Amino acid sequence: MAPRTPSNPPSDEPSPAERYAASRRRAAGPRLEEFRDLLAFPLDDFQVEACAALERGSGVLVAAPTGAGKTVVGEFAVHLALETGRKAFYTTPIKALSNQKYGDLVRRYGPERVGLLTGDTTVNSEAPVVVMTTEVLRNMLYAGSSTLSGLGYVVMDEVHYLADRFRGPVWEEVIIHLSDDVQLVSLSATVSNAEEFGDWLATVRGDTQVVVSEHRPVPLGQHVFARGELADLYAGHVDPTDPGVDPPINPELLHLLRRRERLDGPPARGRRGPGDRGFRGGPGGGARRGGGRPTSRFAVVDALDAEGLLPAIVFIFSRAGCDGAVQQCLAAGVRLTSPAEQAQIRQVVEERCASVPPEDLDVLGYWQFAEALGRGVASHHAGMLPLFKETVEDLFSRGLVKVVFATETLALGINMPARSVVLEKLVKWDGSNHVDITPGEYTQLTGRAGRRGIDTEGHAVVVDHPGLDPLALAGLASKRLYPLRSSFRPTYNMAVNLVAQVGRERSREVLETSFAQFQADRGVVGLARQAQAHTEALEGYARAMTCHLGDFTQYAALRRQISDLEREQSRAAATARRAEVSRTLEGLRVGDVLEVPTGRRTAHVVVIDPGGRPGFDGPRPTVLGVDRQVRRLTVADVGTGARTVGSLRVPAGFNGRVPAARRDLAAALRAAVERDGLAAGRGRGAASGGGRRRVPSSAAQDDAQVASLRRQLRAHPCHACPDREDHARWADRWRRLKSEHDALVTRIAGRTGSIAAVFDRICDVLAELGYLELDGGPGGALRVSTAGQWLRRLYAENDLLLAECLRRGAWDELDAPALAAAVSTVVYQSRRDEHGEPRVPGGPQGRLGRALDETVRAWSQLDDLEQAHGLSTTAPLDLGLVESIHRWAAGRSLDAVLRGSELAAGDFVRWCKQVIDVLDQLSKAAPHERLRTTAAKAVDAVRRGVVAYSSV
Repeated sequence: MAPRTPSNPPSDEPSPAERYAASRRRAAGPRLEEFRDLLAFPLDDFQVEACAALERGSGVLVAAPTGAGKTVVGEFAVHLALETGRKAFYTTPIKALSNQKYGDLVRRYGPERVGLLTGDTTVNSEAPVVVMTTEVLRNMLYAGSSTLSGLGYVVMDEVHYLADRFRGPVWEEVIIHLSDDVQLVSLSATVSNAEEFGDWLATVRGDTQVVVSEHRPVPLGQHVFARGELADLYAGHVDPTDPGVDPPINPELLHLLRRRERLDGPPARGRRGPGDRGFRGGPGGGARRGGGRPTSRFAVVDALDAEGLLPAIVFIFSRAGCDGAVQQCLAAGVRLTSPAEQAQIRQVVEERCASVPPEDLDVLGYWQFAEALGRGVASHHAGMLPLFKETVEDLFSRGLVKVVFATETLALGINMPARSVVLEKLVKWDGSNHVDITPGEYTQLTGRAGRRGIDTEGHAVVVDHPGLDPLALAGLASKRLYPLRSSFRPTYNMAVNLVAQVGRERSREVLETSFAQFQADRGVVGLARQAQAHTEALEGYARAMTCHLGDFTQYAALRRQISDLEREQSRAAATARRAEVSRTLEGLRVGDVLEVPTGRRTAHVVVIDPGGRPGFDGPRPTVLGVDRQVRRLTVADVGTGARTVGSLRVPAGFNGRVPAARRDLAAALRAAVERDGLAAGRGRGAASGGGRRRVPSSAAQDDAQVASLRRQLRAHPCHACPDREDHARWADRWRRLKSEHDALVTRIAGRTGSIAAVFDRICDVLAELGYLELDGGPGGALRVSTAGQWLRRLYAENDLLLAECLRRGAWDELDAPALAAAVSTVVYQSRRDEHGEPRVPGGPQGRLGRALDETVRAWSQLDDLEQAHGLSTTAPLDLGLVESIHRWAAGRSLDAVLRGSELAAGDFVRWCKQVIDVLDQLSKAAPHERLRTTAAKAVDAVRRGVVAYSSV
């Protein structure tokens, strides 16, 4: 720039930065300028870009990190709706997030302009702005609700839920079926295929602008808590906001971890690891793979407090672990609040929980809950009473609770930002195995760290634990891989609603516009390229296996036949041995004492439950050993077979969950073994397999066939080829690649129109059951029958099973408590295998017992029909909640309902609300007035006490 002189005065021209800012303001429309004035903070570039596109009339997809301020774009859509006299629906995937967003909008626009619809809560539903769960909007679209009149904008918050197996399909239904004149605002976490998702939105919704921001408004530091010290993850010169590929690790951290390994020892070989079900590694988790003591949770809290890193969320992938962490902090005397804060907390807790009856407070653990909150510590997980969870969220957002121990469900949607986020370990239980968390999950969990406008930096802390690899952690922290994959699938309810609205053929076309089909069709291009490469490789393999003496393909086929037949013989022999062992577990009685081979030794157990009819994997009696452990005995557990060697009296009403009862029976078993010298071969069911067994005729025939094939092999010209084994290796490669190629071709064919093909099979099932029928006889178009009209109003997971129960009249004679109990079998899914048969009020021959039998029969027949049509089968029924729901609906106290059960209060309330949701559907969809009335009474009977408490 020229020096400032009298002949060269300072220029009045704006700087380049000022000109750029002015151009952006001109690009923004007048509505956006009005909106800016309502905010107490300046808008970021990505927010301006998205809002400007929205004002121009485009749909928008905004993908940005947690805490970046995506919801501002959704709030601008609400502002546009109100300013232009149109309606706005703000949808979220979960009720808790809907409740929270409703509160935010009410504070800005007032209660008269904002409504709430969450299935079990209806507030001001005809307001110009309505917050709702996505399922409610889907149901409105199918029902042609008048509430949709005048709708101009739909905000889909947390749209990456589209990948959720249960909720995801609902999002795609809404996106496909919304009227073309509705502008869609999709808000997502940072996903790696945002452009692909945006391309699909543009295909089905028209002009859609994709706005992606990977910038965190509050930078995130990465740390490891090791041996009482908080160490940075990266070396000092690395920028934690942009670490790059393979960033160098902090040498001090490596020194701390090597020191821990020297003192504790390396992970022990042969012990349980993260992939084993029994693994409880990590801080406070119990068993460890190496030596040393786990890091105590209160030590982590103390360190964070000393470093000024509170408030913090500590993610523990276990409900019991979260509650245990609170107990450890209380026992250690942790107190993070001042007397003034304690008084404020006490006031909030008492006000929020004032409606809970005093007799329920003890059952819910209220006093301990309140004591922990007063000290600034709390847990947060799905097993808690919703009222308690909402209280924790409120106090944490006010800055009064300093540490929350939470499961990963807290990372989904609820606005609870913190200065720090702590991960106890990098392994979680996925329902069947312990698995490593993914980069996307790590990003989602740590995204809560750093409060915008409060913190200059957020902090992600991983607690050192056996097996922690700092390089792997750096990989998790530096990647932003979170691909969005569609989970869309046609359902029975969707099918009848689509056929009713647009007919079968048009329905197929609609479904082929889904994101699932969009992704499948794009994937076909890559598969076809792979198939072409296979074809070229197969030609090369065929040339390499050519033999000058004869047809080597024929010779290789003979070798393969022999190998397959011998393998089948071996499998048949193993099956026969398994069946023989299985017979040793049949016909057992309570009290039978079994001798079970366990390696070189034998163990004695007593039968406490014979297990009823053998299942697919054989009998599974429940037994008690001398070690007081109760377990299910399977064929795989008993080696060469169990032997009944005596009997023992088992007290009537014996309960294997009572420690004292187990102890006494185990002592009696030990005494009987020592006193009587029980040994193999005594009593019923002695050892199997004595003497020679006659070889079955089928086995003899197989042996003869193998011998014949071997003669043909030796007589083949290629058998004499000196290069025979080289040719055989090429032939084997050709066969394996040909099998892979054929499967690939099948996949390509299956992907083209795959969603419509599933829809066709669903329609076939519905037609066979009478929910769809031909209009005007054979050759006519499909239409929805009278029974199908009931199914149109059933939106539950097991929609067709519910409709079948209505059609069969399975529940017609039930009263309100029994109907609620019957519905629970279609809704409930236990979190773990439960031993013993559930108790049915009134007994198996009572009204409820007979209704449950008919419900099981309907499920079984539906399961067979779905298998026959190649469809995913309906989930099996679970009777584990029948007694609890019946007691609650009959007016029993919470204590009486939960006593003796492993059900947490929060879980019970959550399942009750799902039962209420289905009962409410039955009150409208049931074909008979009597059942509709009973369902309405059942809703009132279940929605009481702790179940009725709501934050709105």
